[in-house]
Amino acid sequence: MRKKLIIVIALMGLLHLYILYQLLNQFNPIIYVVGALLAVFSWIIIPLGLSARFLIKKSWLADAVTWVGMLDMGLFSSLLILTFIRQIIIFMYNFFNPITTDISQISALIVLALAFIVTIIGFRNARGLPKVQEVLIPITNLPSGLDGFTIAQISDIHVGPTIKYKYLKSIVDVVNTLSPDMVAITGDLVDGSVTNLSKHTVALTNLKSKHGSFFVLGNHEFYSGANEWITEIQSLGIEVLLNQHKVIIHNGANLVIAGITDYSGEHFGLEHTSDAEKAIIGAPLDVIKVLLAHQPRSAILATKHGYSLQLSGHTHGGQFWPWNLFVRFQQPFTSGLHKLEDMWVYINRGTGYWGPPKRFGVASEITLIKLFRS
Repeated sequence: MRKKLIIVIALMGLLHLYILYQLLNQFNPIIYVVGALLAVFSWIIIPLGLSARFLIKKSWLADAVTWVGMLDMGLFSSLLILTFIRQIIIFMYNFFNPITTDISQISALIVLALAFIVTIIGFRNARGLPKVQEVLIPITNLPSGLDGFTIAQISDIHVGPTIKYKYLKSIVDVVNTLSPDMVAITGDLVDGSVTNLSKHTVALTNLKSKHGSFFVLGNHEFYSGANEWITEIQSLGIEVLLNQHKVIIHNGANLVIAGITDYSGEHFGLEHTSDAEKAIIGAPLDVIKVLLAHQPRSAILATKHGYSLQLSGHTHGGQFWPWNLFVRFQQPFTSGLHKLEDMWVYINRGTGYWGPPKRFGVASEITLIKLFRS
């Protein structure tokens, strides 16, 4: 782990040097020195922001350092991508005309300006109230009693240094206005310990629905102490499904709601191994089954066990461009509604955000899913 950390920090340093050289080497020495100082600050503050809660005892100071580090991380990301794009354009332009100093300087300033603009817009998008995304899903052989059954799905809120009680309460308030039949929370609710965050997650006690709220573990619950969070979330009146299911009776019809631990759970103990088959042991036969699974890639195995629908999160939809283009290298789907064999899969883009408070080209969402007879 220490070697990996050293490699990551060294790589970050090299990327900062790359941006510095490509954008400012053609300016006067004073500008270059100022840029170098800012690059060094950025190189230090990003890893410090990621680890502040472990290194700094005073919570207000740790939160402040995290805020600065994560804002800078978002800016750095955009600067890096735009610098790459600028270099490609300059390389192609050089085939036809030599690049002059003026063009080089103007293009560098454009990159800097665009990076700041995208970061500001992304911040406003991330910190704004998530919009409700309504999704109609046709289910074969859906009983008439379940026609119109609604599920409010929230996912990947990441309560932590930059998302706290007030933000979470606003999400709860929106969900309650939807009057759903049930609420599904598909993991990555928190980024931190029960000790530090329970005063913020208590906002979830106000969630209201006809059949209650159900939760499945995401990878960040495991990073934050899964066993402690299982107990805490249950104390909030939310049912935690650990490779388990519950039968809901709605308008005289049965519906199985199953939930599995995160796809990576086995790395934190074999007892946490994700198991879609185990989750429906003892469930009534010939009943519509809905699976809550944090990661979309759980669907590949879930299709073998008779589920009609899987609800997932994890991807954040990529959160901001261009990272949304790379999600498919790890997950079968990035966001939205998809069909995998006979099972529907819906991926929530995330109700909060992770890391940089930044969303650009990928909106956060609260999903209202409505089942209907196909």
